[in-house]
Amino acid sequence: MDTSTWVLIAIAAVVLVMIILIVALTLTDRRRRKALREQFGPEYDRTVEQADKRRAGERELRDRVDLRNHVQIRPLSPAARDRYAQQWQDAQTGFVDRPALVVEQADVLVTAVMRERGYPVDDWEQQSAMVSVDHPQIVDDYRVAHDVSQRSGAGQASTEDLREAFLRYRSLFDALLDTGDGDTADDRDGQAFDRTQRTV
Repeated sequence: MDTSTWVLIAIAAVVLVMIILIVALTLTDRRRRKALREQFGPEYDRTVEQADKRRAGERELRDRVDLRNHVQIRPLSPAARDRYAQQWQDAQTGFVDRPALVVEQADVLVTAVMRERGYPVDDWEQQSAMVSVDHPQIVDDYRVAHDVSQRSGAGQASTEDLREAFLRYRSLFDALLDTGDGDTADDRDGQAFDRTQRTV
């Protein structure tokens, strides 16, 4: 074979290798995207929409996972679970008379549970990012409830806003107390709160 034939073969080999690399990178990218979508659900869409580019949003989600992997989350002891469940129930019974105060208590109580379990709680953005990894279906509830709690402090939340915030806090509170047996103290009285608060 002459030199030009060898050059063409070399060029074809380089092009083939490049095509294989591009296909492999594309498949890897799709696999990562699918894994993130499955892990984060609607939080994936929210984060990607807020980012400048899809890759930046996906990188943020991967960073959250990395951060979460470096934090040791502990289960609550049965005594701590019972204590927190009782505190929640005590707060819940005061909702009709003092809804703003009860929502503030719910915020404090959720933060206390998170602290005891080992979540970082000094920075709210980091706190919500950690929740998004462990509880991606609930993190939006947490954000909405926290926003209402902040607005309530400025006198800008209606009783209906406060009721909704309390219920949203409860979804995270239940998840934080849950040990996998599906039965927290608040599960047993949650429906009663829903029924009584519809008339508030």
